[in-house]
Amino acid sequence: MRFVLTDEQRGFARSLDDLLAAADVPTVARAWGSGEHDAGLKLWQRLADLGVTGLLVPEAAGGLGATPVEAALAWEALGRHAVPGPWVETAVGTRLLHDGPGPEGLLGAVADGSAVLTLAAPPRTPYALDADVATHVLSLDAGVLRTAEVAGAVESVDPVRNLHRVVPGDELASVLPDVAGAALDAGALLCAAQLLGLGEALLERSVEYAKQRRQFGRVIGEYQALKHALADVRIGLDFARPLVWGAAVAMTAGEDAGREVSGAKVAAGDAAWRAARTALQVHGAIGYTAEHDLRLWLLKVRALVNAWGSGREHRARILASLVGEA
Repeated sequence: MRFVLTDEQRGFARSLDDLLAAADVPTVARAWGSGEHDAGLKLWQRLADLGVTGLLVPEAAGGLGATPVEAALAWEALGRHAVPGPWVETAVGTRLLHDGPGPEGLLGAVADGSAVLTLAAPPRTPYALDADVATHVLSLDAGVLRTAEVAGAVESVDPVRNLHRVVPGDELASVLPDVAGAALDAGALLCAAQLLGLGEALLERSVEYAKQRRQFGRVIGEYQALKHALADVRIGLDFARPLVWGAAVAMTAGEDAGREVSGAKVAAGDAAWRAARTALQVHGAIGYTAEHDLRLWLLKVRALVNAWGSGREHRARILASLVGEA
């Protein structure tokens, strides 16, 4: 098996990265967290025009009908630039709506960016992200997909991630257990891809800062202890990346990718967490300040490490799978 991106995939990734690099995402994210969503929705539309929201929408419904590999590639870029919004939730909702249980034309609206989905899927995802912004709020509980109404806000560790309680409403469809499981695994995979991107961004920022900051008359990047810490972050990310791609390939092949997805989520979460801790050590006290952009990445890592299944939950699933094969 070759984990090598095609020229087309690499070109798509470059286009996405170029767009986000020029979009001043930190300013957009700060505005989003304060309740001003106009800039964030404009960025959502620009990404939709590039095809991001339509990646997992079937071609027959107006999307690109792409694979989880392309989706993971895109969501890694969303994480690298700390883009706000219910991106994973929209992707999961898209998977659940593949067979058309929602309003007519909804999938096409997701693809063209005019519809923004979010959902709650307890117990793994008990709250709906950015339900105050989404055009369609869904609930998946006990195998039933329903519309939902917002019932109140919940404080999040990341103020850019606005969580809400929801009350299930009208039933849209009964969802088979394997379909629901595959959709939730897609959410965990894309969350892992975001964590991978967040970790890469934190490492890049840490290395650049270590080259500039001076202490005791020397650039701090010259100190061996700091070099070792940054090298450990690099190793963790490099070990996590093939697990993310392996899970995406397994899901693309239509296999039961639960164990692979859990492995990817655990590895990406651990690697991003190490990147966040090291970034704080490198930046020192300035990394704690609300005014420094580093905070956007640090808090998003803290939130996503336990989103779409905590490390403990995913490790338990890996163990159960291994024991079952013994």
